[in-house]
This record gives sequence, C-alpha cells and structure tokens, in this order.
Amino acid sequence: MARPLVGVIGNAYAVEDRFTVQMAGERNLRAIADVAGALPLVFAGQPEITDVGDLLNTVDGILLTGARANVHPSHFGVMPVAAYEPYDQGRDSLALTLARVCVEQGVPLFGVCRGMQEMNVAFNGSLHPEIRELPGRMNHRMPRLQSGEIHPDPTVVFADRHDVTLKADGVFKQLLGRGTIRVNSLHGQGILELGERVIAEGIAEDGTIEAISIADAPGFALGVQWHAEYDPQTNPINRRLFQAFGEALSARQRP
Repeated sequence: MARPLVGVIGNAYAVEDRFTVQMAGERNLRAIADVAGALPLVFAGQPEITDVGDLLNTVDGILLTGARANVHPSHFGVMPVAAYEPYDQGRDSLALTLARVCVEQGVPLFGVCRGMQEMNVAFNGSLHPEIRELPGRMNHRMPRLQSGEIHPDPTVVFADRHDVTLKADGVFKQLLGRGTIRVNSLHGQGILELGERVIAEGIAEDGTIEAISIADAPGFALGVQWHAEYDPQTNPINRRLFQAFGEALSARQRP
C-alpha cells in the first residue's frame, strides 16, 4: 500500500524581493517522511489557488507549519501594528478555514507553532503579538548574539529551553506517558485567549499555552507551540507526536 499523503501548507515568500514563491521548511517534510511514515505534499497557502474541498479529497491529513509571519490581528478583532509585521493574509484565510473543516470532517490535523495559533484563531480565540511583553512572561524568541543577530548554531537555537506541564487527564499526557516535558522555544506571538472548543493541554513555566487539543474532534486535532519538526528523528517527545499523527493518517487513508 502507498504511504498516506500529508498536505503541508506553504508560506508566501519573495525571492530577491521580486519573485513570489510558496515555501515549506524541509524539516517539516522530513519529519513527515521519516517519522510519520507519510508522503509530504506542499500546497499553496493561498485560497484562490488551493481549493479546500479538492485538497481534502486528495490528502489524508494536514500539517500547519510554523512561519515567519504573524496571524493578522483582524482575525481576532485587533488593529494591526507595523512593528509586528510581516503578515501572510493569504495563508490566514486558507488555514483558518482549513482548520475548521479538518476538525469537522475528522481529517488528521497537526499544528506547529503558527499552525497551533491558527487553530486557536479558527475557533474564535485570540493571540498576543509579542508574548514576552506580558507581565511575568519569559522571552520565547530564538537566542540571539549580543549584536542582535540570530545565533548561528542551530543546536543552540533549537535547544530545549523550558518545561511544559501537561494537563493531568489530557490527550498529551496519555500520549507521551509523562506529566512534564522540555521543549524548544522560537516564537513571539502566542495564545492570549483560548478559542471555543480549544483545550489547553500544556502550559509553560510562565503560563504560556504550549499545547492544545480541540474538544470533541472526531479525529486527530493537536497543536504545539514548539518546533516539534526540528528533531523527531532523535527527540522521543517529538517522535511520539509525529508517530501518533502518522497512525491517525494510516487509519484514515483511502484504499
């Protein structure tokens, strides 16, 4: 039997500030292929290019990846601020619709970083554009040098940086077999108010929501704030998440 197909959302990007492309990080693709046991298929994060119905008739699940752009604040009733750009409104429009339809139809859905944030907004939740600005919160952004440049060593950038306490009777604790995990941290925007049906499954030391599930979802519908795609080949926490996603894909795979 052929491997399940996973749709991986693309992000708008300008090459040389002139050529518009849709791109997806290779680590996402490798995580799907190596650990979930599926075939990744990148699709355009643009509603005028990608029809949700046709897409879901083709793939067995969806991965909403992380991205440089923030979710546009108009989707949760807040005025945009130039300091929190860039935005990718094409991806917003497609991803928010896609998240709701996937849950409704039981299509396996895994949201990573921005993908988790999109899931929350899709169910009428809100985000804060810079979570470290809230009282008592830590800096969740990637490590930088004193010069302000991003640290050149990816093992430092993606190193586990804080603990996450999992909901006592939650999906993640059952799936991972432990109550506390340690994760990487590379985000500015984060969940402010939970959406309808969105359950906080994991909380960081400073109160930041790091993992979610969707209540009464008929299929796999989980999101994580950390970059689980970075090292699931070697990290047992992230490996189990992608394995569980793969199991859900296989269970739904078309003959």
